[in-house]
Amino acid sequence: MGRLFVVELVGKAYLCGFCKTPVALTDDLLYKSFACDEGKAFFFRNVVNITFEAEEERLLTTGMHTVQDICCSCCVQSLGWKYVAAHNNNQKYKEGKFILIRSKIMEEGEQDFEARAISSNGESEEVADNSSLEVHLSSSDGENAWARED
Repeated sequence: MGRLFVVELVGKAYLCGFCKTPVALTDDLLYKSFACDEGKAFFFRNVVNITFEAEEERLLTTGMHTVQDICCSCCVQSLGWKYVAAHNNNQKYKEGKFILIRSKIMEEGEQDFEARAISSNGESEEVADNSSLEVHLSSSDGENAWARED
């Protein structure tokens, strides 16, 4: 196997959620409202540091498409797919563009874990704004828990 070269991106980027390799610039994000079998997906005009699988015909929500699955070039995790060809004329705008599955990527600066607040009864709840949170080590299981600063 040859030497692996990684393209470093200048600007805010999305990273592989597994190995943190940069895969796309936020400036190349076209739409955040795509959905796939694995949940929410983002539509990009360009991606980097990926490898392509073989082309295949796939029936997607919007009809039949020729696609290539794409994987991170560093850790080989599947991240989404490239639209090679759309069989419906109203889907031609997707050709040559990329889908990255939201759960498999992270925005630069995003934490690896979800922010959670610990309520007074000890149950955790999701926090929309983690700007006023601090990390506390949980003595019970060694995992990070979040508590809101007051």
